[in-house]
Amino acid sequence: MSRNSFRDYFDQVDQLLEVYPNVYVENYNATILSSERANLKLRSRFYFKYLFSISEALIVVDDQIMVIDYRYHFQDGQNNLIFRYDNTPHFPNLSSFPHHKHLEDFVVSSDQPSITMVIQDAIAFLKEVGSSGKD
Repeated sequence: MSRNSFRDYFDQVDQLLEVYPNVYVENYNATILSSERANLKLRSRFYFKYLFSISEALIVVDDQIMVIDYRYHFQDGQNNLIFRYDNTPHFPNLSSFPHHKHLEDFVVSSDQPSITMVIQDAIAFLKEVGSSGKD
């Protein structure tokens, strides 16, 4: 697999975020380590306050890019957690171990999400907050 495959993946992430208004990228680091290994670290803000942070370790398996380690973190302007998906192996009793989702006060089982799903999850939250008048 070529390094262009990782570049294509990074471009897809960029395109996912470009669709939404009021997204500001604070830090973007896409590192291609070899033709079979890459890392993505992205820190952005929605409406200049909601922090959305992505950290992925990527490998190539059977000509497909696979996320082997991830953390997708979303918090409000007061640094309160809204959600975080990760696969850190610290909740062995969950049925989806090591994959899980942190919410404000608890942790739930969760399959490994796609980056598209996580971005949509953040956008859905922002639409709900915007329509309810909360913030």
